[in-house]
Amino acid sequence: MEGTVQTIDVSAEPQRIYEIAIDLEAYPEWAKGVKSAQVTEVDDQGRPTVADFTIDAMIKEISYTLEYDYDRDNGFAWAARPNNDITVLEGSYQFNALDDGAGTEIVYALRVEPTFKVPGFLRRQAEKQIVGTALRGLKNQAEGSA
Repeated sequence: MEGTVQTIDVSAEPQRIYEIAIDLEAYPEWAKGVKSAQVTEVDDQGRPTVADFTIDAMIKEISYTLEYDYDRDNGFAWAARPNNDITVLEGSYQFNALDDGAGTEIVYALRVEPTFKVPGFLRRQAEKQIVGTALRGLKNQAEGSA
């Protein structure tokens, strides 16, 4: 996937981080910029499959709906339904147990294409900032509440 990919090591088990990451409605408590998150559909295992988000995108508030895909061994992916603000918003989390057994490597990939004109380098900078902030927030949440 074209876009931004970053990793961070966290001293918590992959399952613990996964549970935090799929608790979408708690994102406003720890994910900077997320103003609201509401799960509107779940699968037969109780995992969110569709959720509505509102974020503070600095320039303006943006709302979008994400659809989730759990067809991965150690993570999940999502994609936004196109709307007035976003042409493409797709990403994924992958949670890899560290070899020493003392934690998890989180891999976060994100690609965003807004409907409004943004130079490529600014879009990539925004992606990097979103990914970095999200990884730090997830790390703090996992390590602080482990």
